[in-house]
Formats: sequence, C-alpha cells, structure tokens
Amino acid sequence: MNYRHAYHAGNIGDVLKHAVLAACLTYLKRKDQPFRVIDTHAGIGAYPLALEEMQKTGEWQRGIGRVLAEARPDAVARILAPWLEAVAAANPAGPLEIYPGSPMLARMLMRPQDRLTLTELHPADHATLAGRFAGDWQVKVIHLDGWLALGSFVPPKEKRGLVLIDPAFEVTDEFERIADGLVKAWKRWTNGMYLVWYPLKDRKGIDRFHRTLEEAGVRDVLTLELSIGRSDPDSPMRGSGMTLVNAPYTLADDMRVALPWLRDVLGEGPDAEAVVRQIIPE
Repeated sequence: MNYRHAYHAGNIGDVLKHAVLAACLTYLKRKDQPFRVIDTHAGIGAYPLALEEMQKTGEWQRGIGRVLAEARPDAVARILAPWLEAVAAANPAGPLEIYPGSPMLARMLMRPQDRLTLTELHPADHATLAGRFAGDWQVKVIHLDGWLALGSFVPPKEKRGLVLIDPAFEVTDEFERIADGLVKAWKRWTNGMYLVWYPLKDRKGIDRFHRTLEEAGVRDVLTLELSIGRSDPDSPMRGSGMTLVNAPYTLADDMRVALPWLRDVLGEGPDAEAVVRQIIPE
C-alpha cells in the first residue's frame, strides 16, 4: 500500500512495459471482434511531469526522455509507433508534460467496441483513477486488490483480450502470488493473453516463477528483458522483465529488433542487456 508509481512513471521499466502493451493491443485490433483489457494494479492512469513525486526522482528522464530524444531507425519506429504515438497524443502541445500510464495508454488504443477494467487498491490512487475516467462508459474502475480482480474477472464476456499484471513487489512472496493467480486465471481462460511485469532484482524468484508455470502446464510463454546495467536485490532497479502467455506471434521478432535499440539508447555500461526468449513452447 506504500508503493506509488508516480515516483517511477516513464522510467526504464515503463519503457519495456508500455512498448509491449501497445504492441499487444495493436495486434488484438487486427480482428473486428471486441476485446477486454484488465489492469490489475492500475495506479492513477496518467502522470504529469509536474507531480512532486516525478520531480523528486526524475526517473522519466532516463527512460521515455531518452527514447524521445533519439532518432529511431525505420524498423524500430514502426514497432514503437503505437506506444510513442499515444504518448504524443497525450501531449498535443508538443513537449512532454504528461506520461500516459497503462490505463490511459490502453484507453487511447481501444476502439468503441472494446472495454477496460481497472482495479487499484491504494485509496488515494483509486480516487484519482476513478475521477480520470468518470463518465467513460467503456471503462470500469474498481477499488479492489489486484489479486482478487484476477480471480474474479476472467474469463471476460468478450472472450478476447489481455490481462496486465504489474504489482508493486513490496513483499517477498510476490512471485509466488503472481504464479498462483496466473495459473488459476489461465486454467479458466486458456486463450487469454497475460502480460506480467517485474523488476530484474531477484533472479532466483524469476526462475521459480517460470518453473511453476511450466509445472502447471501453461504453454506458449515468452520472456523479454531490458536492462541498463547489472541489478541486484540491494541496488536501485536497473532493468525489468516481462513474461507473456499467448503473446502475439509477431511480438518476439519485433522485440528482437526494438529491444537492442532501446538497450543501446538507455544503457549505462557494458552490462546492459536485451533478451528475447521463448521459455515454454506452444
């Protein structure tokens, strides 16, 4: 309950998370049928750079700030376009003043037939989030623990869509909670797309998480990692990963193009890495 994403919005973790989320949403729009997006740990939805929290850390300057400052090769520009065009649309005056979090990014990429379910437990953040989407009939904002949401809202009536799981990692058993919730949700909705974000600080925990998925019979699992340098449990976060179940078939090849470029732009030493690996086959 202490974690506030406003301190970290637009940072290197958001670069990976939101580039991948936007790519997945764009893929879902290839079919006319509606889809549902479920964001289990939604935050406040959008983050003005003038927020005191963002001013204190300035983490966005080493993330989205660097990405926007660099010229992008054509192939990279195509892959990152859904994310970066949404960022630009959130800042119609030109300069970056607001960074769109996952809820705002998803809302901007949805069509009239699609729906968005947002859950947030922090009371103040929930109030801000609810106010942001007040009156928007395509968005449902719920004051609820994300793990309860994961157990309650799948499968959605649309039968298509994705679940974004982005917890705070404030407790030592977070990977165990993710694995338990994800496996249970997958058994109820095996064709759903699941996106799990995590910091690269506990390699043993990540490996246990992946083994649990495999032992439970979960199939088609892709992992992506982007780091600016070596991380350890006691250092500030220098990289993050995403584990995806039922990722778009185009995503791995696209990320093999985009992530090395992001590594080179964001990297701060020889230990910077970009990893794309299918850890469990279809």
